[in-house]
Amino acid sequence: MRYSIALAAAMLGTPLAAHELRVVTDIPVAHSLVSMVLGDHGTADLMLDRGANAHSYQLRPSQAQALSQADVVVWIGEEMTPWMGRAISGLGGDAHSVALLEVDGVLLREFGQAKDAKAHDEHAHEDDHGHEHDHHGDDAHTGEHGHDAHSHDDHGHEHASHDHGHDDHGDDDHGHEDHGHEDHGHEDHGHDHGDDHAHSGLDPHAWLDTRIATIWVDAIATELAEHMPDHAADFAANADSAKAEIAALTAEIDTILAPARDMAFVTFHDAYGYFVNQFDLIQAGSIALGDAASPGAQRLAALRADMQADAAVCIFPEAAHDPALVTTMIDGTGVRLGATLDPAGSLLEPGAGLYGTLMRNMAQAIADCAQG
Repeated sequence: MRYSIALAAAMLGTPLAAHELRVVTDIPVAHSLVSMVLGDHGTADLMLDRGANAHSYQLRPSQAQALSQADVVVWIGEEMTPWMGRAISGLGGDAHSVALLEVDGVLLREFGQAKDAKAHDEHAHEDDHGHEHDHHGDDAHTGEHGHDAHSHDDHGHEHASHDHGHDDHGDDDHGHEDHGHEDHGHEDHGHDHGDDHAHSGLDPHAWLDTRIATIWVDAIATELAEHMPDHAADFAANADSAKAEIAALTAEIDTILAPARDMAFVTFHDAYGYFVNQFDLIQAGSIALGDAASPGAQRLAALRADMQADAAVCIFPEAAHDPALVTTMIDGTGVRLGATLDPAGSLLEPGAGLYGTLMRNMAQAIADCAQG
């Protein structure tokens, strides 16, 4: 005699487990933000393996199956993980997805975009920058430094793959840090040294601005509530808690970075524009324009000149990249070697706490180097 699961549960006096949401995410940051909001109402699966290329990743069969069974997919967007976009398209029109770069109210930056003009003069820890960003769409706003600066009422989301009209930065070899983009010429946020390697295009590393992360948390809560309306209040409460944590994190980072406010520094590649802009830092340049190829002698010579012109104090290697090129760059310059930066948290334990740890670690590494 065969019993249904429901009948068996009734006979045993065991209640059936309520349906839990199955959420799939692409990279650790998205997974962290989803975990903050989802709480114990479901599971969040992270697709990208540690050390894998975020642009050219290939899903394993088991991951493709998990994706096909997901209630919702939360991912950064086509510019960051084009393979996820292709996978979502393959699921057909019923696939529910939120590309975080497409959320309404998020003000995105272009690669090489100069730091907000008011930031340096108005910082002074007064939290009144009035940052004005170029929106990926047409919106514009001003906001207080790092604290719920993005005024918005509509967390728009789509249920399909998105195409911003930018070239995919695919097949870059950037390993853990999940970022590499083709020929990311760096125009030195806030500096113009006439680098002829400049490039344009949407910078997808938007999570490095905590104000954007705050908007994303609300958008995630809205999406989860659509799939589990009985728990909408829980998702909203979790989002409020997450936003409070991010606000506290922002204030903490602002304090941590105080010793580094006037220090020029160099990174391995151009992935830090949002962080530099929000916290009013001075980035003198980046070693690599992208991760597809090593920078040539001309590029390195130009960067050395930039470092001298800006009196760069520190240079930072990056997770999953050979630090040998970094040490070569500082040979004989007096520039200090900072700790390895991990802008995508690829070396951290996945989970709700990853985002805060990622941001805090980055700020502390910069501040520590500034203080010698």
